[in-house]
Amino acid sequence: MTTGIAIRRYTGDQAPALRPLLLGVYTEVYAEAARTDPFASPDRFAEGLDHWTARPGWSCVVGYDGDQPVGYAYGAPLPPGSRWWGGLLTQVPADTITETGTRTYALSELMVREPWRKTGVARQLHSALLATRREERATLLVDQTHPKVHALYESWGWATLGDLRPSLADAPLFHAMLLALPPGAEGTGL
Repeated sequence: MTTGIAIRRYTGDQAPALRPLLLGVYTEVYAEAARTDPFASPDRFAEGLDHWTARPGWSCVVGYDGDQPVGYAYGAPLPPGSRWWGGLLTQVPADTITETGTRTYALSELMVREPWRKTGVARQLHSALLATRREERATLLVDQTHPKVHALYESWGWATLGDLRPSLADAPLFHAMLLALPPGAEGTGL
C-alpha cells in the first residue's frame, strides 16, 4: 500500500465547498471517456454529485499527496424504498434488495488520478470510506465493459449480485456487487 497519502473525511455539510475539487478530479479522470460517452460527461456527473451529496449520511474521503488531491471515494446509505435496485435484471429474493435506511451503504464513486494509479491508493480510499460504516453491507456498480475493475473489486471481497441497468439515459449495463461489512466497523480503523 502507498504510504504518505493523507486521508481526509468529509460529510454532507462540507459538500458545497468540496464540490469544485470533486468535479475537477472527475473531469480529469474521465476526460477521454467523456469525449465519446454522454453518460460520462462532466455535466451528467455534476447532476449526480449534487443528488448524492444531498442524501442523508453522505460521506467522502479524499486522498492527498501533500496539497495535491490524488483521488476520492464517496457514497451514502440506501433509504427505504431506494430506486438503486430498480434496474436489477437478475432475479434475486425480495429480501436481498429490501432497504431499511441502515442496511446498505452505496459506494457511488471511487477514482484515482493517473499519477497515483496502481500504487494502492484506490484500496486505501476504499478501506477508509468503509471503515467507519455501521451498515451491514455495501453495494456498488461496475460497468460491465471494465472487467479489470470488476476483478479488482472481487479481489477485495466483493461478490456479484447480478446485472443492473439504471433508468438513466445512456446508462451502461453494470454488475451490481455486494460486500459484507464487519459488525461494529465504526472505529476499527479498517
